[in-house]
Amino acid sequence: MDRPAAVALIRRAVDRGVTLIDTAEAYGPFISEGVVGEALQGLRDKVVLETKFGFNIDPETGRQLPGLNSRPAHIRLAIEGMLKRLRTDRIDLAYQHRVDPDVPIEDVAGTLGDLIAEGKLRHYGLSEPGIETIRRAHAVHPVTAIQNEYSMLWRGPEQQVLPLCEELGIGFVCWSPLGMGFLSGSIDASRRFTNEFRAMVPRFAPDALKVNMALVEVGERWAREKEAAPAQIALAWLLAQRPWIVAIPGTTKIAHMEQNLGAAAIRFTPDELALINGDVDAVHIAGARLPAGVLAMSGVEAAPRR
Repeated sequence: MDRPAAVALIRRAVDRGVTLIDTAEAYGPFISEGVVGEALQGLRDKVVLETKFGFNIDPETGRQLPGLNSRPAHIRLAIEGMLKRLRTDRIDLAYQHRVDPDVPIEDVAGTLGDLIAEGKLRHYGLSEPGIETIRRAHAVHPVTAIQNEYSMLWRGPEQQVLPLCEELGIGFVCWSPLGMGFLSGSIDASRRFTNEFRAMVPRFAPDALKVNMALVEVGERWAREKEAAPAQIALAWLLAQRPWIVAIPGTTKIAHMEQNLGAAAIRFTPDELALINGDVDAVHIAGARLPAGVLAMSGVEAAPRR
């Protein structure tokens, strides 16, 4: 979408009561942060602003270099650039976008703790980390949030990450809560993806997509039951799993943003939640959630400290 429309959408979202805005230096790179910074002029104190560092991005040019980079000196450069692009004096929550296997997480958490003490950050989190990496980071400086993919379409965090968050008192933020649009009900089995990220995602390959439509049918059935849209059901389901779960659906359309907000009003009784959980459990999902190269960056344990 063009920049003025993006700025207008963000401002409309804040006007409608949205209080969490998520971005990252890698989105662009730098483009998304610039748009968000412009949109939040005069509105900054109304929102929690979160962004992410950790890819090997040249802090001067924005050029994406190979690999990851969470060396302490690079983190500091990244945060300074973020503050400028976001036009703010502090970042509420900064995530390590992916765990750098070559940098001890103790060094990362220590650097972020120092930035918190300096007032440049308020909190930090980790995205798609390994379980032991979470524990090690939390021991150095408390982790505020984990941001992982989680939805009806991908329930992996339920196995280890959500229990650990509950144990340690860490919040959980769901990226792709609508399964890259799949749970919105706007995709059918005949859809073919070209020239976009979903074209590389195994669960959207033709054979897998045909199998996975059973989950869309679950969402549509519950949407009829609740007189809601399928996307609202998918979001409300996430919010019902734990009181400390937050979903961050993205959109380029104001109408979709308005619809997503309606999910906050949907409630499931305990019996209804048990039923819908059973319906979701009964669906077999075909295909991996991400391309192999991207998936290899999830669940990574950081190098030990020497």
